[in-house]
Amino acid sequence: QVQLVESGGGLVQAGGSLRLSCAASGNIFSINAMGWYRQAPGKQRELVATITKGGSTDYADSVKGRFTISRDNAKNTVYLQMNSLKPEDTAVYYCNADVKRTYYGSTFPYWGQGTQVTVSS
Repeated sequence: QVQLVESGGGLVQAGGSLRLSCAASGNIFSINAMGWYRQAPGKQRELVATITKGGSTDYADSVKGRFTISRDNAKNTVYLQMNSLKPEDTAVYYCNADVKRTYYGSTFPYWGQGTQVTVSS
């Protein structure tokens, strides 16, 4: 089994910063891409940022220049540094990891349970 546990969410004023962390544990051989997604009330889940095992990153246009994704492969952990937060960033943030559990096995996506980020105006 594989578990992803997020932390770092909370309430912050507009213009403030938060740092999210997501640690993967369990039966893991390797992790390919990791990422952050978010879902606001009444809206579909959307991509925020992704990072490959080699460190290549991709961001949603709405967060470019404000958010930074990074990872520590030794710790199977992905981070999301969020600066200049806006009320429209309010959402539940979910981490995602594409995990390979054995050398010959396939890669499957796993999700964390989510952490609430609320930005007040």
